[in-house]
Amino acid sequence: MNDESTAPRRGRPARSGGRAARHAMRAAPLTRDKQPIKAGMSGGTYNPLSQQDMERIYEAALVALEQIGLCDAPESGVAVMTAAGATLGEDRRLRFPRALVKKMLGLAQKDITLHARDPQYDLHLSGTKVHYGTAGAAVHMVDVLGRNYRESTLQDLHDAGRIVQELDNIHFLQRPMVARDVPDNREMDLNTIYACCSGTSKHVGTSFTEPDFVADALEMLAMMAGGGDKWRERPFVLNSNCFVVPPMKFATESCQVMEHCIAGGMPVLLLSAGQAGATAPAPIAGAIVQAVAECLAGVVYVNAIKPGHPAVFGTWPFVSDLRTGAMSGGSGEQALLTAGCAQMHRFLGVPGGAAAGIADAKLPDMQAGWEQMCSNVMAGLSGLNMVYEAAGMHASLLGFCFESLILGDDLLGQAMRCVRGIEVTDETLGFATMSDVCLNGPGHYLGSDQTLGLMETEYVYPVVADRTSPKEWAEKDKPDLIAQAIARKESILSKPSAVAFPADVDAAIRARFNIHLSPVG
Repeated sequence: MNDESTAPRRGRPARSGGRAARHAMRAAPLTRDKQPIKAGMSGGTYNPLSQQDMERIYEAALVALEQIGLCDAPESGVAVMTAAGATLGEDRRLRFPRALVKKMLGLAQKDITLHARDPQYDLHLSGTKVHYGTAGAAVHMVDVLGRNYRESTLQDLHDAGRIVQELDNIHFLQRPMVARDVPDNREMDLNTIYACCSGTSKHVGTSFTEPDFVADALEMLAMMAGGGDKWRERPFVLNSNCFVVPPMKFATESCQVMEHCIAGGMPVLLLSAGQAGATAPAPIAGAIVQAVAECLAGVVYVNAIKPGHPAVFGTWPFVSDLRTGAMSGGSGEQALLTAGCAQMHRFLGVPGGAAAGIADAKLPDMQAGWEQMCSNVMAGLSGLNMVYEAAGMHASLLGFCFESLILGDDLLGQAMRCVRGIEVTDETLGFATMSDVCLNGPGHYLGSDQTLGLMETEYVYPVVADRTSPKEWAEKDKPDLIAQAIARKESILSKPSAVAFPADVDAAIRARFNIHLSPVG
């Protein structure tokens, strides 16, 4: 029965003060420690791989690194990895003895904190703690009213940050689209950081086009942080680094970017994004093997440079529709791939991230809903630390949609409730309340102390989704879900960024760099 209903059902005694008490409770916001869901809740209850499966995948990855290896590392990378114990063959492929891989896994940081500008949004990565956020490099924005796609802009990127700031279940912002209106790559990289960080105080992820751009980015970040020492103390931006070009090749320039980022104190995401049936083996298990092997090479690379440097194990294998070769990120196979990768992260004992929540659908419709929910829930239940591309992404990563981002906040709230699971305690078993209601009370639980006490901590309520009865829905002029999302988007964007930089910091950044956004933002 809906809270807004005003008449008791036939045969049921009227409640005395129950509805008023519930409304009073709903009106009072919960403190963060009492909210029913929050960033970093532990999953891990869904395990598509057995222990033997994981051992076989790991063994296959070690054999691939020993016998196949990777080519195309920059000379700097060759030097540091061979010094650590890798071997360079006559075919210029680096091969990795399993003893070296295991040694570097031992050195890798197992408990990573990804900082945010505002410490309340810090992400603590370990075990099966789950965090949902954005990612991708969409080149288009979805116009839901015109049912069109247009090129994405820097303002769109900034607006995405402002919206993410207001969404409780989007825990971080990794750059979800490319600023197509900034043609110079250096200025695009720098303005991407500015647009994201001036839009949200949550953790931010970004990438760099060329190694030479990293120094300027680090200078800008130091200005935002209040000094280079403060930046290194709490680096609030991560480098999302496609350090490999599957299958089994290093991406030379991206590796050089990574080296500069490590030197500058920036955490890195070791991102392997093969596509099953195209740049990765078609079997789901084989795609996981290759991704694990490539990311293990990244673990060797990072820890040979700086032991213990924070690096997220980014196995991101995608799925192909083998009829056409097109990516099918919204498929059940993608959900299984991501969940299997999450298990391998746990097996290896390293914090990890992978992709989920991608819609192949072009608009936020029913297809998008099932595609986004399926993989997001499975990723969360599998205990994936960083669930990337979890909201807003359409057309197999080609389009980003603000309205879908907002609807995704509700979707991820339900996903996180699934991650939280069922708590079985003396209180939740509820025998005393059951006995009182059935033997002494009104025959229902609507006004019981237990119901009132748990309604905000046991249940998650959507912000935009509609749960009214058909009668109430009609009385409210039949609100449309997309219209509701548009209204919330416009409400958020009608106000300036709540986390804009102080005026003196902003002025200093603008004096040093060519910032394309207007000062008002």
